Amino acid sequence: MNVLLWHVHGSWTTSFVHGKHRYLVPVTPDRGPYGLGRARTYPWPDSAVEVTPQELGRADVDVVILQRPQELELTEQWLGRRPGRDLPAIYVEHNTPKGDVPNTRHPMADRDDLLLTHVTHFNELFWDNGGTRTAVIEHGIVPPRVEWTGDLDRLAVVTNEPVRRWRVTGTDLMPRFAAVAPLDVFGMGVATLPEALTAAGAALAHPVTGHEDLPQDRMHAAVARRRAYLHLCRWTSLGLSLIEAMTIGMPVVALATTEAVDAVPPDAAVLSTRVDTLVEAARWLAEDRDAAYRLGARAREVTKNRFGLDRFLTDWDRLMEEETCASR
Repeated sequence: MNVLLWHVHGSWTTSFVHGKHRYLVPVTPDRGPYGLGRARTYPWPDSAVEVTPQELGRADVDVVILQRPQELELTEQWLGRRPGRDLPAIYVEHNTPKGDVPNTRHPMADRDDLLLTHVTHFNELFWDNGGTRTAVIEHGIVPPRVEWTGDLDRLAVVTNEPVRRWRVTGTDLMPRFAAVAPLDVFGMGVATLPEALTAAGAALAHPVTGHEDLPQDRMHAAVARRRAYLHLCRWTSLGLSLIEAMTIGMPVVALATTEAVDAVPPDAAVLSTRVDTLVEAARWLAEDRDAAYRLGARAREVTKNRFGLDRFLTDWDRLMEEETCASR
């Protein structure tokens, strides 16, 4: 099939375009949010092809994958076809609801022209989807090429924009873990994090270092050397970086919130809503590398099957085939 989708979330899209189809990814001269084109820091196969809005008007498209409300109008403008009427449409919701939770209405609620697909069961449960048909396809990842070594007595976090998002990403909790060991934070918008923590009055016993937007393979190699992975997000969908860390074989210390409660087995990590418990777990893992290895080995075993790339792509193939067949 020819599948139209926008490049919105790099890690998720990287997994999605590893399927057997041809993926048409819009690109505009400014490479703005609705024309980002192919990824530059993720490994994408040649079957992911950049197309301009002008080229889309002549393109053969079998199904459109929508991820933002504005893409409904763009699809109609650029293709001259109405998604959900003239073209099968699947809307993917990556995020937890905001606002009046759990009464937040999804922007695609009560529609009969598309399928609303969530990436976690938590998201499907907490969004008010109205009468729109829904499905859940859990994440799957391209396996990182590295394995955990844990040779550095440091803790790793992967998150985006921790200064702007602050309590959402658990940024305010980071100084408590920096009391245990140095903290390395990887992602976008992390360069100013140390200064922001200091400005907020945090007393850092060990340094917090931001590693700004590294290419994925370099980030995986760096994270794999840290002793343990911290998942401090209070309110977020299930981050692919957490699954990647587990697949690498890293021991995980995580807040028991949103989908993490179900996705991270208790024998493969330490989960709690008590921050003191998590801080002590981080201290334990920093001091006991053998225990860290055992926990990480179990995490790797669990994620290999549940969040494997083959399972993810098979689920998506079945869903897209069902939607295109129903449309015909």
